[in-house]
Amino acid sequence: MNTTHGERKIVSRLLAVLLSALLMVPLLSSCGGGSKVATPPPPVDDTVGRTVSDRTNQPQAKKGLGTGQKVAILAGAAALYYLYNQQKNSPKEGAQGKYYLSKNGRVYYRDGEGRAHWVSPPSEGIRVPESEAQKYREFQGYNRQTTGRDLTGLTSSPAPAL
Repeated sequence: MNTTHGERKIVSRLLAVLLSALLMVPLLSSCGGGSKVATPPPPVDDTVGRTVSDRTNQPQAKKGLGTGQKVAILAGAAALYYLYNQQKNSPKEGAQGKYYLSKNGRVYYRDGEGRAHWVSPPSEGIRVPESEAQKYREFQGYNRQTTGRDLTGLTSSPAPAL
């Protein structure tokens, strides 16, 4: 009778040690260096005090005595959508590179390190030939209108995660 009780005691101690060791595995594995998944750094909101007018090729109205070329001023959402459409297929990276449209209706680009940088429209607007600007007529900021549509809900393809 004494040997059965001793065997049970040894088995229960071994089982307790084994279960304790198994419970320590997740704790120890989470502390290790392990493989790290490369995630891009958080977005940089550097739109304060910056404009994108130096990054775009803005068509200028013809000068002279001729009939001239009619232009429209794009500001706000209309300007952002214009910039996005101009840069969305660019093979470059950075400010001169590819622009993305986020789900929240903002435009951004990624720098060489993968950080997202929000783009803000130039405060003076963008001068665009009127024939080209017609497709932006419904957006807020077309010819300085304060009413109109914003860019939310325009994303058709997923952009890289922010």
